[in-house]
Amino acid sequence: MNLFKLSLVAVAIMGLSACSLDGDDGRDGVDGIDGVDGTAGTDGADGADGQDGTNGLNSLVIQTALAVGDANCPNSGVQIDSGLDANSDGALTGDEIESTSYVCVPASTEVSNSELLTSLNNDWFVAAAAEVEANKTVWLEATGALTTNSTSSAKVVVTSKENLQRTVTEMRGQAKNVILFVGDGMGVSTVTAARILDGQMKGLDGEENKLSFDNFPFAGLAKTYNVDAQTPDSAGTMTAMMSGVKTDVGVIGVDEDIERGDCSTVAGNELVTALELAEIAGKSTGVISTARITHATPAATYAKSADRNWEDVSDMPAEAVTAGCTDIADQLVNFESNLEARFAGLDVDGIEVVFGGGRRHFLPRDAAFNSADAVSAVEGDRTDNRDLTAEWQSMYTNGVYVFDQSGFDGLSTETTERVFGLFNESHMQYEADRANDVAGEPSLSEMTEKAIQILDNNQDGFFLMVESGRIDHGHHAGSAYNALTDTIEFANAVAAADAMTSDDDTLIIVTADHSHVFTIAGYPKRGNPILGKVVNVGSDEPALAADDMPYTTLGYTNGFGFQNLGNETNADAVYSLNINTGRMDLTSVDTTTTGYHQEALVPLGSETHAGEDVGIYAKGPGAWLVNGTNEQSVIFHVMDYAGDMVEQANNEVE
Repeated sequence: MNLFKLSLVAVAIMGLSACSLDGDDGRDGVDGIDGVDGTAGTDGADGADGQDGTNGLNSLVIQTALAVGDANCPNSGVQIDSGLDANSDGALTGDEIESTSYVCVPASTEVSNSELLTSLNNDWFVAAAAEVEANKTVWLEATGALTTNSTSSAKVVVTSKENLQRTVTEMRGQAKNVILFVGDGMGVSTVTAARILDGQMKGLDGEENKLSFDNFPFAGLAKTYNVDAQTPDSAGTMTAMMSGVKTDVGVIGVDEDIERGDCSTVAGNELVTALELAEIAGKSTGVISTARITHATPAATYAKSADRNWEDVSDMPAEAVTAGCTDIADQLVNFESNLEARFAGLDVDGIEVVFGGGRRHFLPRDAAFNSADAVSAVEGDRTDNRDLTAEWQSMYTNGVYVFDQSGFDGLSTETTERVFGLFNESHMQYEADRANDVAGEPSLSEMTEKAIQILDNNQDGFFLMVESGRIDHGHHAGSAYNALTDTIEFANAVAAADAMTSDDDTLIIVTADHSHVFTIAGYPKRGNPILGKVVNVGSDEPALAADDMPYTTLGYTNGFGFQNLGNETNADAVYSLNINTGRMDLTSVDTTTTGYHQEALVPLGSETHAGEDVGIYAKGPGAWLVNGTNEQSVIFHVMDYAGDMVEQANNEVE
């Protein structure tokens, strides 16, 4: 009996059921040859047909899942037995087994760096990696890469384990570039409503419209819960996407063993992010956000913090500062030296592109350091008298610091080696309100295009994270209009990146960190204005609720509630007003205006996140791994498989 082990990951085959292959039919006997003619006699008779051969024996393949601790596969795996069904009973008994092979999950024990080893042995990391391996089989089956020798069986079986191994191995690492787009708070209902609004703005009914990423060939769902929370926050969810490890609410770049707010628990619990792996591998890197660049989502690409709110030193408790923890803004500016300090002998060149808001966290609390477009009397928040923008410029004399549209427009993408752009004191403007910025600021599409033009100067490729942070803020303020118009601009940025890159070497993933309690309700007729009141099929008048008042298609389960601010384009204007509770009579209200805020059932000072799954959309190398319902941490593993990030990084640190 043949006995051998394969170094494939077990679950690449675990989804297949045991199947039998029918033996080949015996060949028909050959016809007898004609007799020769006699001299004067008749023709000889044809010979009789030979008998059909007997059917061959059925070949059976049985797969048995092996648990962790098995003698042959200590880290779990699959035992594959094959042989001929000699007694034709449809079962494969011990004396009929001719070959046994094992497909084992490899151990994660030979990584020289402690940080990488911590991630690889984390339960969330391992579980998500297993889902990625299962997704490989789904794709192989869907595309016919797994075939069958049987002409009668509809089931799919692996005909060559060597071919499967070769296929999976050869497809790994084909992505030179990886771009992760995160629509903060962009739940499924947000995508649907934005798609309709975008279509209606183009003169369509709306429902038939598609956003750019709706056209991506692969899609799935991500479960967004944090380790300690049913409904998550952005810190825990983005940490999962960037590191492959789920963690707690409110912490950044660290695992679940952290205690939020306790600086002493950070050391030893730091995780390695996809951006850091790309840096180690020699790729160019970039981070873009329309929120503050120190906000939870962008921060999770580069920082390690016991609290997401430690955006600058003034936000930190004195004991945390004394204990040696540093604020998030400081970690961004000193990213290069911090990364090199964690990996002995490492030499990286730092993040090449940073675009976002949040200048206040980089400037001292002194009006003398105000930017030209400061809106506060004192723009800076830092209480340590440090100007981190000046420190960055001193550190990177080949870099360019910009803070407005003019400076952004003046960037030369062919000669600029790195750029640090902080376009607002706090968050950047909502897309609908961008024209009202004091000094002007670029759109998300413009920042994405500029970043790619700079990053792709590196022949080794790049990693770029792009966040539309203000989708989330529009929802928190109860403004569907601002949330949806920012989602549309987000889709435009995705389209720009898609047009500038090739599916042959660039993986693009579009997803959200979490959703919101945002609903599409009633029974409005096709083409009804998505921001309007419900008008039922066959009617031209708004439908009335049981209280004899009209209601809108879009609404919120909780939040600030109804406000009618007319042509206001800044959703945050609502926070200077009082919360409205209960139903309002919308009969004479135009709910399609930019300043209309939807009604909310439960009155709160800010609308909340929701806990349902969010979409994942992908194209390019490795995109086929995105299917089904996945832990959110799987997204890291898809990026790792496509770009071979961990392996390339290990080659540099070992």
